Amino acid sequence: MASQTDVRTSRVLYGCMGLGGTWDTRPYAAEDIAGAEAAVDAALEAGITVFDHADIYRHGKSEAVFGEVLARAPGLRERIVLQTKCGIRLADGARPGLYDLRGPSIVQRVEESLTRLRTDVIDVLLLHRPDPLTGPEEIAKALASLHGQGLVRRFGVSNMSAAQIAHLQTHLDVPLVANQLEMSLERRDWVEGGVLVNTPAAAGSGFPHGTLEYCTTNGIQLQAWGALARGRYTGGGDSPTAQLVTALAARKRTTPETILLWWLQRHPAAITPVIGTSRPARILACRDAVTREPELTHEEWYDLWITARGIPLP
Repeated sequence: MASQTDVRTSRVLYGCMGLGGTWDTRPYAAEDIAGAEAAVDAALEAGITVFDHADIYRHGKSEAVFGEVLARAPGLRERIVLQTKCGIRLADGARPGLYDLRGPSIVQRVEESLTRLRTDVIDVLLLHRPDPLTGPEEIAKALASLHGQGLVRRFGVSNMSAAQIAHLQTHLDVPLVANQLEMSLERRDWVEGGVLVNTPAAAGSGFPHGTLEYCTTNGIQLQAWGALARGRYTGGGDSPTAQLVTALAARKRTTPETILLWWLQRHPAAITPVIGTSRPARILACRDAVTREPELTHEEWYDLWITARGIPLP
């Protein structure tokens, strides 16, 4: 029996995309398993118990090495929440990569993930990206079957707008619990769009307006992938933003990584960052984002935002 913990209560998620070795179909090696074990141990030490996967990460090897970790650690499965995604098919020979949320494809991908993860149930399944060729009725039928068989406990989406979520939800008997989007101090469309309304710059924001509000109103957790901005502001750089992040970290007696996560968590939408580094030291540097409430003042939060955008607010 896997953990019944609701993913929506988590403060930080660990993204497993970096586990499993190379981004190709070559088999993973013993050192890849050891690296996954070290990353999982660091995440647990930091207080992180939700692990985010996708069937395509490292061509399935991220899930597979995680399954090896679970097999070597009796009792670990009961202490954690497993989240994975399906819906993207990687390029194969002459066929380009595409999106596939047809019912049989969803079921097949989930069965394959269960095998690789060496578990009997997925706690949360996210639909990785919208598939414009598959209607919500077919998707809902597949999800209902997986839920009815006890193979998946909860469902969510990734990279979807409020309108897309609402359209799918009308066909589901179970509530969608999460929407995973790229959000960080570097990728700021999610917050920029809200203040650019009624300005000429609004056309340049690709974030679907109203998505944050819809998710918050309907109890859908907002998960932020790319939350650490790929190390752009935490690697000791000399940009104004990196310098400000470093200064705030010193002032708050924490790490630059925590400052970036606090910036997301401080928003009233209760954004949950997903950290994707595979380096144990950097995972542990995020511990304060799990154990401490965000300690950024109103002014400090805005200072980070305005410094990162490089121009004053409208």
